[in-house]
Amino acid sequence: MAEGGIDRATSQTESVPGHSSLYSRHSQNHVENMSMEICTIMTRLGYGEEMRRLRVEKYREMNRLADTRSSHAIHVIAGSKAEGLTCHLESDLDMLHVWKGVLCVEAGINLHTIPDDIDVFRMDTRVYPGHCRLLQERRAHTRFTQIQNSLCDNGYGAVLLSSSLFLDECSASFTRSEIVEHERAGPSLPATMKGVYHFDRVPALRCHCPIILQRWAARTRHWPSPVIVKKVESLGAYLTPVGFKGSDYQHMEWRMCFNTGETELVNNLNSTQTQVYVMLKMILKDVLKPCKKEVTSYVIKNIVLWQAENNPQHNFYKRSFLYWLHDGLRDLKTAIVTQQLSYYMIPERNLMAASGLQDKQQSKWVADITDMMDEGPNVILRLPKIRQAIVASPEPMLWFSKIRMEFEMLCLENLINRIGQDEHNAILQQIMRRQVEILMEVVQRMLIDGCDVNDLHDICYRILM
Repeated sequence: MAEGGIDRATSQTESVPGHSSLYSRHSQNHVENMSMEICTIMTRLGYGEEMRRLRVEKYREMNRLADTRSSHAIHVIAGSKAEGLTCHLESDLDMLHVWKGVLCVEAGINLHTIPDDIDVFRMDTRVYPGHCRLLQERRAHTRFTQIQNSLCDNGYGAVLLSSSLFLDECSASFTRSEIVEHERAGPSLPATMKGVYHFDRVPALRCHCPIILQRWAARTRHWPSPVIVKKVESLGAYLTPVGFKGSDYQHMEWRMCFNTGETELVNNLNSTQTQVYVMLKMILKDVLKPCKKEVTSYVIKNIVLWQAENNPQHNFYKRSFLYWLHDGLRDLKTAIVTQQLSYYMIPERNLMAASGLQDKQQSKWVADITDMMDEGPNVILRLPKIRQAIVASPEPMLWFSKIRMEFEMLCLENLINRIGQDEHNAILQQIMRRQVEILMEVVQRMLIDGCDVNDLHDICYRILM
Protein backbone atom coordinates (compact mmCIF):
# COMPACT_ATOMS: atom_id res chain seq x y z
CA MET A 1 0.00 0.00 0.00
CA ALA A 2 1.12 3.52 -0.70
CA GLU A 3 2.28 5.70 2.13
CA GLY A 4 -0.38 7.92 3.77
CA GLY A 5 -3.96 8.26 2.58
CA ILE A 6 -6.69 6.54 4.54
CA ASP A 7 -5.28 3.46 6.17
CA ARG A 8 -7.43 0.51 5.21
CA ALA A 9 -6.61 -2.62 3.27
CA THR A 10 -7.76 -3.03 -0.30
CA SER A 11 -8.37 -6.35 -1.93
CA GLN A 12 -9.57 -5.96 -5.48
CA THR A 13 -10.10 -8.36 -8.35
CA GLU A 14 -10.95 -7.75 -11.99
CA SER A 15 -14.69 -7.88 -11.21
CA VAL A 16 -16.43 -5.39 -8.98
CA PRO A 17 -15.39 -6.39 -5.42
CA GLY A 18 -18.21 -8.38 -3.87
CA HIS A 19 -17.44 -7.82 -0.20
CA SER A 20 -18.56 -4.19 -0.21
CA SER A 21 -21.37 -3.24 2.18
CA LEU A 22 -23.02 -1.66 -0.87
CA TYR A 23 -23.93 -5.17 -2.07
CA SER A 24 -25.34 -6.26 1.26
CA ARG A 25 -28.28 -3.89 0.67
CA HIS A 26 -28.53 -3.84 -3.15
CA SER A 27 -28.01 -6.62 -5.67
CA GLN A 28 -24.70 -6.44 -7.49
CA ASN A 29 -26.41 -6.74 -10.89
CA HIS A 30 -28.68 -3.77 -10.10
CA VAL A 31 -25.74 -1.68 -8.87
CA GLU A 32 -23.68 -2.45 -11.97
CA ASN A 33 -26.56 -1.66 -14.37
CA MET A 34 -27.23 1.59 -12.55
CA SER A 35 -23.50 2.42 -12.72
CA MET A 36 -23.66 2.13 -16.52
CA GLU A 37 -26.73 4.39 -16.66
CA ILE A 38 -25.13 7.02 -14.44
CA CYS A 39 -21.95 7.10 -16.53
CA THR A 40 -24.09 7.69 -19.63
CA ILE A 41 -25.94 10.54 -17.91
CA MET A 42 -22.67 12.08 -16.73
CA THR A 43 -21.34 12.01 -20.29
CA ARG A 44 -24.46 13.72 -21.63
CA LEU A 45 -24.10 16.39 -18.94
CA GLY A 46 -20.64 17.26 -20.24
CA TYR A 47 -18.45 15.08 -18.01
CA GLY A 48 -17.48 12.49 -20.62
CA GLU A 49 -13.97 11.75 -21.83
CA GLU A 50 -14.28 13.52 -25.19
CA MET A 51 -15.51 16.77 -23.68
CA ARG A 52 -12.92 16.60 -20.93
CA ARG A 53 -10.06 16.25 -23.44
CA LEU A 54 -11.38 19.12 -25.58
CA ARG A 55 -11.54 21.43 -22.57
CA VAL A 56 -8.02 20.50 -21.47
CA GLU A 57 -6.71 21.34 -24.94
CA LYS A 58 -8.47 24.72 -25.03
CA TYR A 59 -7.31 25.81 -21.57
CA ARG A 60 -3.74 24.81 -22.40
CA GLU A 61 -3.89 27.06 -25.46
CA MET A 62 -5.38 29.87 -23.38
CA ASN A 63 -2.58 29.41 -20.84
CA ARG A 64 0.10 29.58 -23.54
CA LEU A 65 -1.30 32.80 -25.01
CA ALA A 66 -1.67 34.46 -21.58
CA ASP A 67 2.02 33.82 -20.91
CA THR A 68 3.07 35.72 -24.02
CA ARG A 69 1.35 38.86 -22.74
CA SER A 70 2.96 39.12 -19.30
CA SER A 71 6.44 40.47 -18.57
CA HIS A 72 6.50 39.77 -14.85
CA ALA A 73 4.67 36.46 -14.36
CA ILE A 74 4.00 33.04 -15.80
CA HIS A 75 0.30 32.15 -15.75
CA VAL A 76 -0.77 28.66 -14.78
CA ILE A 77 -4.43 27.68 -15.15
CA ALA A 78 -5.08 25.11 -12.41
CA GLY A 79 -7.89 23.21 -10.73
CA SER A 80 -11.02 21.89 -12.40
CA LYS A 81 -10.62 24.04 -15.53
CA ALA A 82 -7.14 22.68 -16.28
CA GLU A 83 -8.51 19.19 -15.58
CA GLY A 84 -11.38 19.68 -18.05
CA LEU A 85 -13.94 18.63 -15.44
CA THR A 86 -16.28 21.62 -15.29
CA CYS A 87 -18.40 23.47 -17.81
CA HIS A 88 -17.32 26.96 -18.83
CA LEU A 89 -19.22 28.90 -16.14
CA GLU A 90 -19.78 26.05 -13.69
CA SER A 91 -16.94 26.97 -11.34
CA ASP A 92 -14.27 29.60 -10.82
CA LEU A 93 -11.18 29.77 -13.02
CA ASP A 94 -8.13 29.15 -10.81
CA MET A 95 -5.04 30.98 -12.03
CA LEU A 96 -1.56 30.96 -10.52
CA HIS A 97 0.53 34.09 -11.18
CA VAL A 98 4.06 32.75 -10.84
CA TRP A 99 6.55 35.62 -10.51
CA LYS A 100 9.50 35.49 -12.87
CA GLY A 101 13.08 35.94 -11.69
CA VAL A 102 12.49 34.34 -8.26
CA LEU A 103 13.35 30.80 -7.16
CA CYS A 104 12.89 29.11 -3.77
CA VAL A 105 15.10 26.08 -3.08
CA GLU A 106 15.48 23.27 -0.57
CA ALA A 107 18.54 23.06 1.64
CA GLY A 108 21.50 21.49 -0.11
CA ILE A 109 20.86 22.97 -3.56
CA ASN A 110 24.03 24.31 -5.21
CA LEU A 111 23.46 28.00 -5.91
CA HIS A 112 26.14 28.02 -8.60
CA THR A 113 23.73 26.07 -10.82
CA ILE A 114 21.24 28.98 -10.68
CA PRO A 115 21.72 32.00 -13.00
CA ASP A 116 22.87 35.23 -11.29
CA ASP A 117 19.81 37.18 -12.43
CA ILE A 118 17.53 34.99 -10.28
CA ASP A 119 16.46 36.08 -6.77
CA VAL A 120 17.07 33.03 -4.57
CA PHE A 121 15.36 32.20 -1.27
CA ARG A 122 16.16 29.19 0.90
CA MET A 123 13.26 27.12 2.26
CA ASP A 124 13.24 26.53 6.02
CA THR A 125 10.88 23.55 6.41
CA ARG A 126 11.09 23.38 10.23
CA VAL A 127 7.42 24.31 10.44
CA TYR A 128 4.16 22.41 9.86
CA PRO A 129 4.57 19.77 7.08
CA GLY A 130 3.96 21.12 3.59
CA HIS A 131 4.88 24.65 4.67
CA CYS A 132 8.09 26.64 4.98
CA ARG A 133 9.64 30.01 5.71
CA LEU A 134 11.78 31.78 3.13
CA LEU A 135 15.21 33.22 3.93
CA GLN A 136 16.95 35.48 1.45
CA GLU A 137 19.91 33.51 0.12
CA ARG A 138 21.11 35.53 -2.85
CA ARG A 139 19.78 38.79 -4.20
CA ALA A 140 19.55 39.40 -7.94
CA HIS A 141 20.80 42.69 -9.42
CA THR A 142 17.20 43.79 -9.95
CA ARG A 143 14.05 42.61 -8.21
CA PHE A 144 10.34 43.30 -8.25
CA THR A 145 8.96 45.95 -5.90
CA GLN A 146 6.51 43.37 -4.54
CA ILE A 147 9.44 41.24 -3.36
CA GLN A 148 11.46 44.14 -1.98
CA ASN A 149 8.52 45.50 0.02
CA SER A 150 7.84 42.09 1.57
CA LEU A 151 11.26 41.55 3.16
CA CYS A 152 11.60 41.48 6.96
CA ASP A 153 14.51 41.25 9.39
CA ASN A 154 14.07 38.27 11.73
CA GLY A 155 16.16 39.95 14.45
CA TYR A 156 19.06 37.52 14.08
CA GLY A 157 20.67 38.95 10.97
CA ALA A 158 18.63 36.98 8.44
CA VAL A 159 16.12 38.43 5.97
CA LEU A 160 12.77 36.67 5.59
CA LEU A 161 10.13 37.04 2.86
CA SER A 162 6.74 37.64 4.46
CA SER A 163 3.83 35.81 2.84
CA SER A 164 1.32 38.25 4.30
CA LEU A 165 3.11 41.36 3.02
CA PHE A 166 3.66 39.73 -0.39
CA LEU A 167 -0.07 39.00 -0.72
CA ASP A 168 -0.84 42.63 0.20
CA GLU A 169 1.56 43.86 -2.47
CA CYS A 170 0.15 41.54 -5.12
CA SER A 171 -3.41 42.47 -4.24
CA ALA A 172 -2.63 46.13 -4.91
CA SER A 173 -0.94 45.35 -8.24
CA PHE A 174 -3.82 43.13 -9.45
CA THR A 175 -6.48 45.84 -9.10
CA ARG A 176 -8.21 46.72 -12.40
CA SER A 177 -11.11 49.09 -13.10
CA GLU A 178 -13.08 46.42 -15.04
CA ILE A 179 -12.75 43.81 -12.28
CA VAL A 180 -14.82 43.55 -9.10
CA GLU A 181 -12.61 42.40 -6.22
CA HIS A 182 -13.90 40.08 -3.48
CA GLU A 183 -12.76 39.15 0.02
CA ARG A 184 -9.54 37.16 0.15
CA ALA A 185 -9.68 33.41 0.65
CA GLY A 186 -6.36 32.08 1.94
CA PRO A 187 -3.74 32.88 -0.73
CA SER A 188 -6.45 33.57 -3.32
CA LEU A 189 -7.59 36.96 -4.58
CA PRO A 190 -11.11 36.24 -5.93
CA ALA A 191 -12.68 38.55 -8.48
CA THR A 192 -15.49 38.79 -11.04
CA MET A 193 -15.44 40.25 -14.53
CA LYS A 194 -18.54 41.20 -16.54
CA GLY A 195 -20.73 39.76 -13.78
CA VAL A 196 -20.33 36.12 -14.87
CA TYR A 197 -16.61 35.28 -15.07
CA HIS A 198 -15.47 34.33 -11.58
CA PHE A 199 -11.81 33.64 -11.04
CA ASP A 200 -9.33 33.07 -8.22
CA ARG A 201 -5.90 34.62 -8.71
CA VAL A 202 -3.15 33.14 -6.57
CA PRO A 203 0.31 34.78 -6.50
CA ALA A 204 3.07 32.16 -6.36
CA LEU A 205 6.81 31.61 -6.49
CA ARG A 206 8.68 28.82 -8.25
CA CYS A 207 9.95 26.13 -5.90
CA HIS A 208 12.79 23.68 -6.56
CA CYS A 209 12.31 20.78 -4.11
CA PRO A 210 13.73 17.59 -5.65
CA ILE A 211 14.03 15.75 -2.32
CA ILE A 212 10.32 16.13 -1.54
CA LEU A 213 9.34 15.05 -5.05
CA GLN A 214 11.75 12.10 -5.02
CA ARG A 215 10.15 10.94 -1.77
CA TRP A 216 6.74 11.07 -3.45
CA ALA A 217 8.02 9.29 -6.57
CA ALA A 218 9.60 6.46 -4.57
CA ARG A 219 6.31 5.24 -3.08
CA THR A 220 5.04 1.75 -3.94
CA ARG A 221 1.90 2.25 -6.00
CA HIS A 222 -0.57 0.79 -8.51
CA TRP A 223 -0.92 4.15 -10.30
CA PRO A 224 0.23 6.26 -12.08
CA SER A 225 2.70 4.64 -14.48
CA PRO A 226 6.46 5.20 -14.00
CA VAL A 227 6.45 7.51 -17.05
CA ILE A 228 3.82 9.79 -15.48
CA VAL A 229 5.55 9.64 -12.08
CA LYS A 230 8.73 10.89 -13.75
CA LYS A 231 6.86 13.67 -15.54
CA VAL A 232 5.14 14.86 -12.35
CA GLU A 233 8.51 14.83 -10.61
CA SER A 234 9.96 17.03 -13.36
CA LEU A 235 7.16 19.63 -13.13
CA GLY A 236 8.37 20.91 -9.77
CA ALA A 237 6.33 22.91 -7.29
CA TYR A 238 5.18 26.38 -6.25
CA LEU A 239 4.94 28.30 -3.00
CA THR A 240 1.77 30.26 -2.29
CA PRO A 241 1.57 33.04 0.33
CA VAL A 242 -0.35 31.38 3.14
CA GLY A 243 0.78 29.77 6.39
CA PHE A 244 -0.65 27.00 8.52
CA LYS A 245 -3.86 28.20 10.20
CA GLY A 246 -2.76 27.08 13.66
CA SER A 247 0.65 28.74 13.53
CA ASP A 248 1.58 31.89 15.44
CA TYR A 249 3.85 32.81 12.55
CA GLN A 250 1.56 32.09 9.63
CA HIS A 251 2.15 35.60 8.25
CA MET A 252 5.75 34.51 7.55
CA GLU A 253 4.96 31.02 6.25
CA TRP A 254 4.37 29.70 2.72
CA ARG A 255 2.53 26.61 1.50
CA MET A 256 3.96 24.13 -0.99
CA CYS A 257 1.72 23.36 -3.96
CA PHE A 258 2.08 20.99 -6.90
CA ASN A 259 -0.61 22.36 -9.21
CA THR A 260 0.86 21.37 -12.57
CA GLY A 261 1.80 17.93 -11.26
CA GLU A 262 -1.68 17.36 -9.84
CA THR A 263 -3.26 18.46 -13.13
CA GLU A 264 -1.10 15.90 -14.92
CA LEU A 265 -2.22 13.23 -12.45
CA VAL A 266 -5.94 14.01 -12.81
CA ASN A 267 -5.58 14.11 -16.59
CA ASN A 268 -4.25 10.54 -16.38
CA LEU A 269 -7.24 9.20 -14.44
CA ASN A 270 -9.65 7.18 -16.59
CA SER A 271 -13.23 8.26 -17.31
CA THR A 272 -14.77 6.28 -14.42
CA GLN A 273 -12.37 7.81 -11.93
CA THR A 274 -12.98 11.36 -13.14
CA GLN A 275 -16.75 10.88 -13.08
CA VAL A 276 -16.54 9.58 -9.49
CA TYR A 277 -14.49 12.68 -8.69
CA VAL A 278 -17.09 14.98 -10.27
CA MET A 279 -20.01 13.31 -8.48
CA LEU A 280 -18.27 13.42 -5.09
CA LYS A 281 -17.78 17.16 -5.64
CA MET A 282 -21.48 17.49 -6.50
CA ILE A 283 -22.37 15.71 -3.25
CA LEU A 284 -20.11 18.06 -1.31
CA LYS A 285 -21.65 21.14 -2.94
CA ASP A 286 -25.34 20.13 -3.15
CA VAL A 287 -25.79 17.88 -0.10
CA LEU A 288 -23.20 18.69 2.56
CA LYS A 289 -23.01 22.39 1.60
CA PRO A 290 -20.02 23.59 3.68
CA CYS A 291 -20.34 27.25 4.64
CA LYS A 292 -16.74 28.07 5.61
CA LYS A 293 -14.72 25.59 3.53
CA GLU A 294 -14.49 23.13 6.42
CA VAL A 295 -14.29 20.49 3.69
CA THR A 296 -13.27 21.54 0.19
CA SER A 297 -13.20 20.04 -3.29
CA TYR A 298 -9.45 19.74 -2.77
CA VAL A 299 -10.14 17.16 -0.05
CA ILE A 300 -12.24 15.26 -2.61
CA LYS A 301 -9.40 15.39 -5.14
CA ASN A 302 -6.97 13.88 -2.64
CA ILE A 303 -9.43 11.10 -1.77
CA VAL A 304 -9.67 10.21 -5.48
CA LEU A 305 -5.89 10.33 -5.99
CA TRP A 306 -5.30 8.01 -3.01
CA GLN A 307 -8.07 5.74 -4.30
CA ALA A 308 -6.32 5.52 -7.68
CA GLU A 309 -2.85 4.92 -6.20
CA ASN A 310 -3.97 2.20 -3.81
CA ASN A 311 -5.96 0.07 -6.28
CA PRO A 312 -5.27 -1.66 -9.63
CA GLN A 313 -6.30 0.58 -12.51
CA HIS A 314 -8.25 -2.20 -14.25
CA ASN A 315 -10.76 -2.21 -11.37
CA PHE A 316 -12.03 1.23 -12.40
CA TYR A 317 -14.61 0.84 -15.19
CA LYS A 318 -18.20 1.87 -15.85
CA ARG A 319 -19.92 -1.03 -14.08
CA SER A 320 -17.89 -0.32 -10.95
CA PHE A 321 -18.84 3.39 -10.78
CA LEU A 322 -21.19 3.12 -7.80
CA TYR A 323 -18.78 0.87 -5.92
CA TRP A 324 -16.04 3.53 -6.13
CA LEU A 325 -18.51 6.33 -5.34
CA HIS A 326 -19.50 4.36 -2.23
CA ASP A 327 -15.81 3.81 -1.44
CA GLY A 328 -15.11 7.55 -1.81
CA LEU A 329 -18.01 8.43 0.49
CA ARG A 330 -16.61 6.05 3.09
CA ASP A 331 -13.21 7.74 2.86
CA LEU A 332 -14.83 11.17 3.18
CA LYS A 333 -16.77 10.00 6.22
CA THR A 334 -13.58 8.65 7.80
CA ALA A 335 -11.78 11.94 7.15
CA ILE A 336 -14.61 13.89 8.82
CA VAL A 337 -14.81 11.53 11.82
CA THR A 338 -11.05 11.34 12.43
CA GLN A 339 -10.23 14.84 11.20
CA GLN A 340 -7.38 13.23 9.31
CA LEU A 341 -6.57 13.01 5.61
CA SER A 342 -3.01 12.85 4.33
CA TYR A 343 -2.05 15.22 1.53
CA TYR A 344 -1.35 13.12 -1.54
CA MET A 345 1.96 14.82 -2.37
CA ILE A 346 3.24 15.24 1.21
CA PRO A 347 1.47 12.66 3.43
CA GLU A 348 2.77 14.25 6.65
CA ARG A 349 0.49 17.22 6.01
CA ASN A 350 -3.05 16.67 7.31
CA LEU A 351 -5.60 18.36 5.03
CA MET A 352 -8.22 18.27 7.79
CA ALA A 353 -6.02 20.04 10.34
CA ALA A 354 -7.50 23.35 11.54
CA SER A 355 -10.58 22.77 9.36
CA GLY A 356 -12.82 24.58 11.85
CA LEU A 357 -15.37 21.74 11.72
CA GLN A 358 -17.70 21.97 14.74
CA ASP A 359 -19.08 18.94 16.62
CA LYS A 360 -22.69 19.57 15.59
CA GLN A 361 -21.81 19.96 11.93
CA GLN A 362 -19.49 16.96 12.07
CA SER A 363 -22.27 14.76 13.48
CA LYS A 364 -24.73 15.96 10.85
CA TRP A 365 -22.34 15.29 7.97
CA VAL A 366 -21.48 11.83 9.28
CA ALA A 367 -25.20 11.03 9.51
CA ASP A 368 -25.84 12.44 6.01
CA ILE A 369 -23.02 10.42 4.46
CA THR A 370 -24.17 7.27 6.27
CA ASP A 371 -27.66 7.79 4.84
CA MET A 372 -26.24 8.31 1.36
CA MET A 373 -24.20 5.12 1.59
CA ASP A 374 -27.32 3.21 2.70
CA GLU A 375 -29.27 4.59 -0.27
CA GLY A 376 -26.94 2.98 -2.78
CA PRO A 377 -27.87 3.92 -6.39
CA ASN A 378 -30.67 6.23 -5.20
CA VAL A 379 -28.09 8.66 -3.80
CA ILE A 380 -27.90 10.27 -7.25
CA LEU A 381 -31.47 11.56 -6.83
CA ARG A 382 -30.15 14.00 -4.21
CA LEU A 383 -28.24 15.87 -6.93
CA PRO A 384 -30.39 18.42 -8.85
CA LYS A 385 -28.38 18.26 -12.09
CA ILE A 386 -28.51 14.45 -12.21
CA ARG A 387 -32.17 14.33 -11.20
CA GLN A 388 -33.14 16.76 -13.98
CA ALA A 389 -31.23 14.66 -16.53
CA ILE A 390 -33.08 11.50 -15.41
CA VAL A 391 -36.48 13.23 -15.71
CA ALA A 392 -35.67 14.67 -19.16
CA SER A 393 -36.74 12.71 -22.24
CA PRO A 394 -33.81 11.01 -24.04
CA GLU A 395 -34.19 12.79 -27.40
CA PRO A 396 -34.21 16.40 -26.07
CA MET A 397 -31.38 15.46 -23.68
CA LEU A 398 -29.21 14.18 -26.53
CA TRP A 399 -30.01 17.27 -28.60
CA PHE A 400 -29.14 19.62 -25.75
CA SER A 401 -25.94 17.69 -24.95
CA LYS A 402 -24.73 18.16 -28.52
CA ILE A 403 -25.74 21.83 -28.59
CA ARG A 404 -24.01 22.59 -25.27
CA MET A 405 -20.77 20.87 -26.30
CA GLU A 406 -20.51 22.95 -29.47
CA PHE A 407 -21.53 26.18 -27.72
CA GLU A 408 -18.97 25.72 -24.94
CA MET A 409 -16.17 25.01 -27.42
CA LEU A 410 -17.12 28.16 -29.34
CA CYS A 411 -16.99 30.21 -26.13
CA LEU A 412 -13.53 28.88 -25.32
CA GLU A 413 -12.38 29.60 -28.89
CA ASN A 414 -13.83 33.09 -28.51
CA LEU A 415 -11.72 33.68 -25.38
CA ILE A 416 -8.60 32.26 -27.02
CA ASN A 417 -9.00 34.60 -29.99
CA ARG A 418 -9.55 37.62 -27.76
CA ILE A 419 -6.41 36.82 -25.76
CA GLY A 420 -4.22 36.14 -28.78
CA GLN A 421 -5.50 38.42 -31.53
CA ASP A 422 -7.43 41.53 -32.44
CA GLU A 423 -11.06 41.41 -31.27
CA HIS A 424 -12.31 42.12 -34.80
CA ASN A 425 -10.54 39.33 -36.71
CA ALA A 426 -12.53 37.23 -39.20
CA ILE A 427 -12.32 33.99 -37.19
CA LEU A 428 -13.80 35.67 -34.13
CA GLN A 429 -16.66 37.07 -36.21
CA GLN A 430 -17.45 33.56 -37.53
CA ILE A 431 -17.41 32.17 -33.99
CA MET A 432 -19.81 34.84 -32.77
CA ARG A 433 -22.18 34.28 -35.71
CA ARG A 434 -22.37 30.56 -34.95
CA GLN A 435 -22.97 31.33 -31.26
CA VAL A 436 -25.96 33.47 -32.19
CA GLU A 437 -27.28 30.71 -34.49
CA ILE A 438 -27.13 28.19 -31.65
CA LEU A 439 -28.85 30.56 -29.22
CA MET A 440 -31.67 31.15 -31.71
CA GLU A 441 -32.02 27.39 -32.20
CA VAL A 442 -32.39 26.98 -28.43
CA VAL A 443 -34.94 29.81 -28.31
CA GLN A 444 -37.03 28.19 -31.05
CA ARG A 445 -36.98 24.87 -29.24
CA MET A 446 -38.04 26.56 -26.00
CA LEU A 447 -40.93 28.34 -27.73
CA ILE A 448 -42.15 25.07 -29.28
CA ASP A 449 -42.06 23.48 -25.80
CA GLY A 450 -44.12 26.35 -24.38
CA CYS A 451 -41.35 28.06 -22.42
CA ASP A 452 -41.08 31.81 -21.91
CA VAL A 453 -38.04 33.40 -23.53
CA ASN A 454 -37.04 36.79 -22.09
CA ASP A 455 -33.28 37.08 -21.93
CA LEU A 456 -30.69 35.65 -24.35
CA HIS A 457 -27.90 36.36 -21.86
CA ASP A 458 -29.71 34.23 -19.29
CA ILE A 459 -30.09 31.38 -21.80
CA CYS A 460 -26.38 31.63 -22.64
CA TYR A 461 -25.52 31.51 -18.93
CA ARG A 462 -27.72 28.46 -18.32
CA ILE A 463 -26.20 26.55 -21.24
CA LEU A 464 -22.70 27.07 -19.87
CA MET A 465 -23.47 26.18 -16.24
